[in-house]
Amino acid sequence: VQLQASGGGSVQPGDSLRLSCAASGRPLSSYIMGWFRQDPGKGREFVAYITRSGGTIRYADSVKGRFTISRDNAQNTVYLQMNSLKPEDTAVYYCAADTSYVAAINMVNYDYWGHGTQVTVSS
Repeated sequence: VQLQASGGGSVQPGDSLRLSCAASGRPLSSYIMGWFRQDPGKGREFVAYITRSGGTIRYADSVKGRFTISRDNAQNTVYLQMNSLKPEDTAVYYCAADTSYVAAINMVNYDYWGHGTQVTVSS
């Protein structure tokens, strides 16, 4: 599967962005999908995941209540709605696909990665 993330940009604190991750090559419904982010000089950190049917969702504590992950398997796309953005949300955001049947926050569990999309939150 190929993953293509989009929707990043430069915004001010308190603004919103919606990231999209389009899958091609195989149906998105074949995968648990996750979002991760990485700031320069730091490791890649978990943001959120959603299971195949959307029945189970988990968020990092740092984004809980502000970000919403969703998926549209018919459109082969997973989304990350980001509200009330903070400067500390600044990072490159990556979507990833996990072929296993146990959802995980550890990036090593994910088999396929898209190129990232930059999100910059600054006043």
